[in-house]
Amino acid sequence: MGAMSKIFTVAIVGGGIGRSHMIEGYVPNADKFKVIAICDLDPARMNALADEFGVERRTASFDDLLAMDDLDIIDICTPPMVHYPMIVAALDAGKHVICEKPLVGSLKQIDEVIAVEKRAKGKLMPVFQYRFGNGIQQAKAIIDAGLAGTPFVGTVETLWRREAEYYAVPWRGKWKTELGGVLMGHAIHPHDMFCYLMGPLKSLYGRVATRVNPIEVEDCISASVELESGALGSFTASLGSADEITRLRLVFDNLTIESDHAPYNPGAALWKILPRNDGTKSAIADLLKDWRDVPPRFTTQMARFYDALLGRGPLPVTTADSRQALEIVTAFYYSSLTHQEVVFPIGTDHPKYQSWLPEGFV
Repeated sequence: MGAMSKIFTVAIVGGGIGRSHMIEGYVPNADKFKVIAICDLDPARMNALADEFGVERRTASFDDLLAMDDLDIIDICTPPMVHYPMIVAALDAGKHVICEKPLVGSLKQIDEVIAVEKRAKGKLMPVFQYRFGNGIQQAKAIIDAGLAGTPFVGTVETLWRREAEYYAVPWRGKWKTELGGVLMGHAIHPHDMFCYLMGPLKSLYGRVATRVNPIEVEDCISASVELESGALGSFTASLGSADEITRLRLVFDNLTIESDHAPYNPGAALWKILPRNDGTKSAIADLLKDWRDVPPRFTTQMARFYDALLGRGPLPVTTADSRQALEIVTAFYYSSLTHQEVVFPIGTDHPKYQSWLPEGFV
């Protein structure tokens, strides 16, 4: 079989979001991947997913996957608290690994995973599917081409709605199992999109609060951030909104960019690109004139992962990206607790390096 036609075999662990990986990631990329096993502790969910897509191998044991010689990739879509041991075991078993957010439960764990990854045969790709789609990818291309100019300010709003029914799932809303609230399970994506487009943060002053539902973790957050570029930004999120929107608005010297507002797929539809002058307008038109369609979410992330596995391009999302996202989470909790600004990067000597969970939950 030639390199061009190699098909990688996949096992999906966790049939919840795992079903989205199947529908959006593997079915459209059937020339690149074949799902050969489904692993889930819930037999009904496991069999439903496996039946729907004709997958023969089914197991409740993660160890079964590690022992499969013909398995290339383990795609981890489980609740957050088990990500870390699964990632390490899969890499140690020589597999490639895809893992849902949050990758792990502390900066200490992400640094340990990065060390394991360095010695591992396989590649590790965290999931940040909101980076993909024509809207965000055109914005990225315009910024990377230098057409946006100096960044001034940016805002991120993650205003979603979660009711008691959502928290009826036993692992949600609890520190030990969900590892965080709106910061971790919801706003982590738009915050990643912001850094993907605007560049790394230099510092953050944040607050978290639990105001919407009777849960342990936070469901409202707000922060003021400073970027390494000197630009300023603000992050706001709540799970108590009447409707649901995800919105980024980024102001640069030459243009202003506003994302689409679709809560769970803000990268797909074309974004508003508002040039401040005619020169920028014509330069953007020139840049985008031969634009090739970029399918949203998992479709493109998995396709680019395939290219990375064959050495045809970089990983579309890296553990460094994941560390940056988890640094933001860590900084939020520490800043809210101490009413102090947190400066990045967060190193091993930081009080929240080993865990961002509150005292009594660690």
